[in-house]
Amino acid sequence: MPTRLHHNRKKRGHVSAGHGRVGKHRKHPGGRGLAGGMHHHRINMDKYHPGYFGKVGMRHFHLKKNPTWRPVVNVDKLIALAPEVAAKYKNTEKVAVIDVLTKGYGKVLGKGSISQPAIVRTRFVSALAEKKIKAAGGVVELIA
Repeated sequence: MPTRLHHNRKKRGHVSAGHGRVGKHRKHPGGRGLAGGMHHHRINMDKYHPGYFGKVGMRHFHLKKNPTWRPVVNVDKLIALAPEVAAKYKNTEKVAVIDVLTKGYGKVLGKGSISQPAIVRTRFVSALAEKKIKAAGGVVELIA
């Protein structure tokens, strides 16, 4: 921005440039950044940032996310995961193979129903989901 457009152009010639004579405009009177959070800025921290200080829970050294990765998909969405495969084998002797893991899911849960038999390949499956897949004439194949 050119100098002529700066708002302090209006304050040229006035001694304290709008910052007052008594209090004065000093560099960092309260400290820089979050300084004084436990001391002179305590009220602000407690009011607007509760829980900022301190610890909660137990530490878990070298937390590995892979073993707990288990996105879920319900039985009613299985056919929608692989519509081209399901359509190909509809009303035929052969059965569609739906690999849930390649579609980004780790576990099959039992909400809804499945309309056609399918071989479902997954890492984890709930008891209800397995029951519904088998009732439709399909099979659950567990993979590593």
